[in-house]
Amino acid sequence: MARVVVTGGAGFLGSHLCRALLERGDEVVALDNLITGSITNIEELFGAGFTFVEHDVSTHVWVPGPVDVVMHLASPASPVDFERIPIQILKVGGLGTHNTLGLALAKGARYFLASTSEVYGDPLVHPQPEEYWGNVNPIGPRGVYDEAKRYAEAMTMAYHRHHGVDVRIVRIFNTYGPRMRPDDGRAVSNFLVQALRGEPITIFGDGGQTRSFTYVDDEIRGFLALLDSDVNTPINIGNDNEFTIAQLAELVLEVTGSTSELVHLPLPVDDPMQRKPDLTKARTLLGWEPTVQLREGLERTSAYFSSRVL
Repeated sequence: MARVVVTGGAGFLGSHLCRALLERGDEVVALDNLITGSITNIEELFGAGFTFVEHDVSTHVWVPGPVDVVMHLASPASPVDFERIPIQILKVGGLGTHNTLGLALAKGARYFLASTSEVYGDPLVHPQPEEYWGNVNPIGPRGVYDEAKRYAEAMTMAYHRHHGVDVRIVRIFNTYGPRMRPDDGRAVSNFLVQALRGEPITIFGDGGQTRSFTYVDDEIRGFLALLDSDVNTPINIGNDNEFTIAQLAELVLEVTGSTSELVHLPLPVDDPMQRKPDLTKARTLLGWEPTVQLREGLERTSAYFSSRVL
């Protein structure tokens, strides 16, 4: 049993991670300032082995007692947040990473950084291997998130090289599932909520841009495989089945039985045209690969949203 600190523990991915850690017997201390997370995501976890602390990791971070692992997931990660709270995103990627690395160093703990496929920007290499350095606009509206994560990776590796901190870095690809925010601006949640409400489904651009969607259970399973490995360089964890946004919209209509019309809106600035992980390292080094196909994942996520947005 390990004592694990999870930042962003009340968020979408963080809450799933806390559950998975508890289920395997670990003790969990979850930190979250609730700017995008919610207590409802973790309320059933309160009890033996789980502690929640409302805290902004952009300020000094300290957890009393022994700590074996620090897992830094804290960060708003949705497109609607990039313009709404850009400074907070930069601060949690920079200061939050620094503070949580400091905690790991002080405690002699393993450090796990949740990075993102957004470090690849609008990629010129397809699919994207971990060795690709990316094509990011540092001053565009998405730059606050992309560059915060690139900086977080740089700082994590600096602590590894300079201080000897044992680190893990996961690059997350378009994850979806229960406990997503209905209004978070991501394609899956947008389309499902619009379809369930009978509203027009809004597709940005012509819908020809592609994404590779990963169901949350697969993603968390990949996190734990990486955490338990000895790999200290970035690893892609995603699904390498690639879909266009238009295909996603049609599949959402099928899954929900909705008659919503499809409406096209202008493409946002710097929106990536392609996104697909090269999973060679995940398969060979971790023995991990995704198992939940998009239709099945959408059915599960639709059931979650249908009980909350109708």
